[in-house]
Amino acid sequence: MGSIRFVVCLFAVIFASNPGLALSAEQFGPPTRHTFVVPVQIPYAPPPVQEYPPPLPATPAPEVLTEEDLARAEALLPLLEGRQELYAIAEFVHLGKPVVPIVIKGLTMPGVRIRYNSVETLKIINDPQAVPYLLKAASNKNDLVRIRAHALRTAVRIDPHQSLPTMQKLSDDEKDTIRRTVAFEARLIREQATGPLLIKLMGDSENFVSEAARESFWVITRYSGKPHDWASSTHEQRKAWAQEYTDWWEMNIRRLEEQKQKKEQPIS
Repeated sequence: MGSIRFVVCLFAVIFASNPGLALSAEQFGPPTRHTFVVPVQIPYAPPPVQEYPPPLPATPAPEVLTEEDLARAEALLPLLEGRQELYAIAEFVHLGKPVVPIVIKGLTMPGVRIRYNSVETLKIINDPQAVPYLLKAASNKNDLVRIRAHALRTAVRIDPHQSLPTMQKLSDDEKDTIRRTVAFEARLIREQATGPLLIKLMGDSENFVSEAARESFWVITRYSGKPHDWASSTHEQRKAWAQEYTDWWEMNIRRLEEQKQKKEQPIS
């Protein structure tokens, strides 16, 4: 406190001895005002819309291929394996259904990628005339399983009813991936023969095949059956459980046939 008093007294002595140092309020001028910066959004002017010329229409695919188009399509087949595979697929798709007989040749060519991309190209073109060749490729036991399964899936999606006889044969295939593909794709075939096919696959030696068949059977019939632990079941158990579905299927088939006969009887 003593030091503060000393400073105050010192200023008082200085101002008393020098009156000029004391300034009046008028000498200080008007009071200063503080400036506050307020953020304001600048008006937004969108950029001008670029005017583009109208797009040119795409070149329509030819209805009939000329000799030059056929020769060009033949030359595109080797390109299905390599860096230009997407370009080759796009060219085949642009040519459309008339080029299907040439793409079919790729199903039997030596290159693995060529065969797979040939199936993919036929899937995009979606022409029923390719289904017999796709089913033949799916039945070729000397080919890779992934190519066979892809060919079978493509054939079923293009023409399900035409694929059913081949699927019945492939239900006994030695490759479990093929049997599972049959079990999964059968849900797309709404025919009476599909039920026994799926029930047969429910008793498969591999549980993932039987589970796929059971799910497809539910998609078609909405019948889930009795609760069983299919994931950890044995082959003998799956055979016994498949018999339950057989009994249910036969009972309903008889019931439907009786209803059909009643409708067909003339009213006396």
